[in-house]
Amino acid sequence: MSSADTATGTTYLLVDGENIDATLGSSILGGRPTSEQRPRWDRIRDFTRSAWQQPVKGLFFLNASNGTLPMSFIQALTAIDFRVIPLSGESYEKVVDIGIKRTLAALAERRGDVMLASHDGDFAPELEALVDAGDRRVGLLAFREFTSTQLAGLTSRGLQQFDLEYDVAAFNISLPRLRIIPVDEFDPLNFI
Repeated sequence: MSSADTATGTTYLLVDGENIDATLGSSILGGRPTSEQRPRWDRIRDFTRSAWQQPVKGLFFLNASNGTLPMSFIQALTAIDFRVIPLSGESYEKVVDIGIKRTLAALAERRGDVMLASHDGDFAPELEALVDAGDRRVGLLAFREFTSTQLAGLTSRGLQQFDLEYDVAAFNISLPRLRIIPVDEFDPLNFI
């Protein structure tokens, strides 16, 4: 373990970019998001740093099974201090999930807090183990209404959930989401 991990603490931010993009596109926008409709990854990194007041190590997982890399996107992520992890394999649809699951399991063996950006219930066993260990903070960045029930069920046990739009303010636009609004938060100017 590095001295940075023990002296100041570290938050490991794992991003399932495909899951965030797919949820945004199919469930919220009804089509492929444009660059202006996508989250600002630097805001997500900054929110994570601010939420737990410690350095962040951002890991952005990409599916590179088609043999190509989106170099301009990778360069943009690298410029804002994300470590890009391009994975490939025969299970084209699941290489990112496999990489994230292995990383979550490896993090169980080291100090540091963990923040995951995904809605995918496939990560529930690994997040559950981290939450139940009780020796770190574990968080989830997602759209609350599209979070899998397996992940949402972990909030009662200590998983902290943050909404990408409302808590993180990761977007330059207001997304066309339908959500239950607590009356104390209701602003009619948002609707007229």
